[in-house]
Parts: sequence; C-alpha cells; structure tokens
Amino acid sequence: MATPVHWKLVIDAHDPHAQADFWAAALHYEVEDNSALIEQLLDQGVVSPEILTEHHGRRAWRDAAAIRHPDDPYDPHSGTGLGRRVLFNRVPLAEKKTTKNRVHIDLHPPRGERDAEVARLRGLGAQVYRHVKEASGEWVVMTDPEGNEFCVH
Repeated sequence: MATPVHWKLVIDAHDPHAQADFWAAALHYEVEDNSALIEQLLDQGVVSPEILTEHHGRRAWRDAAAIRHPDDPYDPHSGTGLGRRVLFNRVPLAEKKTTKNRVHIDLHPPRGERDAEVARLRGLGAQVYRHVKEASGEWVVMTDPEGNEFCVH
C-alpha cells in the first residue's frame, strides 16, 4: 500500500502577510512564526536582511507567509507546520487575478450558523460575491481581500 502524500495549499498573493492574517482568522489557524529560524540564518550569514520584513513585531520572510492548523505538529526550531498548512507566496502586482479560481476553499461552519459565519468573514475583510441556491444545496460565494473566491456552506 502506498504512503499518502503530504501536501500543502499554496496561494499566490500580492501581500502574503495580509492574506495569511485573513486566512488564519477565517480558519482559526495560526500564522507561522519563522523568526527563530530567520535569526539563526542571519547569524550564520546564510540570508540577507533584504529578503526579510517585520510582521507582528518579528522578522518574517518578505515574500512568503504561512498558516497552520493549531492542533497539528510543528518544528519549534523553524516554526514550520508539519501538518495542514496554507502558504502565501508574493507575486508581482502586475500579475492580476482575471478569472474564476480553478481551486478554492469551502468552509463548513456548524449547521445553522452559515449567516453568522458570513458576517464574521465580512468583518475580517471578505465580501459576498453571490448566494447560490440549487437542488443540491445552498451556499454563499465570497471573496477574500485579494479577490479569491471561496464558499461558505
């Protein structure tokens, strides 16, 4: 029997840290703290300060941020999650989103709490794109702060 493949979702972003903050709040995940690893690499001369930024009062990668499930294991030396993770990688501002996502996240709040979840997500910066009501079910299509669609069922 084959071993299941470890995976992570990677999302292109104009502002990876803002996207990580939004999605961490939306999913109740934690933003990864890589500052210990960054400090170690700086001390060793392996990385230069030009590829870094400060976010939430600590050093972070300028062009990447990640979130992880709070119950999953992580490497305490690097801050890197070892389970369910979402990474956000910077893309140039000129690289605009022009069509519907080919992959998206579906959120499933507890039964009867969809409207409250939609309101919570709007408070975090998401927008309602449309309501869908079909024979197969009902859900709300929303967009995150950079316009990526996701659904709330």
